Amino acid sequence: MTNEELKIAVSALFPSVTYDETGEYLTVLISPAELSPLMNGLRSNGDLSFDYLFCLTAVDWKTHLTLVYHLQSKVHRHVLVVKAKITDIANPVIETVSDIWQTANFHEREVYDLFGITFTRHPDMRRILLDESWEGYPLRKNYVDENMIEI
Repeated sequence: MTNEELKIAVSALFPSVTYDETGEYLTVLISPAELSPLMNGLRSNGDLSFDYLFCLTAVDWKTHLTLVYHLQSKVHRHVLVVKAKITDIANPVIETVSDIWQTANFHEREVYDLFGITFTRHPDMRRILLDESWEGYPLRKNYVDENMIEI
């Protein structure tokens, strides 16, 4: 499918989503509360069949955090990006998609470890890269370490 065809198909399933069409891939913008139904629909709809989550990360914008999911349909060979904006920086929480794509299990643990975003219903929400005694989240803009070099 082309980006325009993807937009029509996704909008038919989820009329409330908005889009960012400035990049190479069509990007769906969704609220955290609507993430789980959207992702389930993207996976289970036969015309879309997004069967592979190949990247999941987060971006700290100081005022909010954005989760970025890159999905691919290996059947139809199309790609879609989904972004969910979390405004509660002090207690960032979003629902897991590890029950939809197994690849999300480790991706979500990495995001938790480095950004401090908790994924509800995740089967093993603990640090994956840093020691359990590590304090803070190194990829957050407000993270300070005594060994950091300030420019």
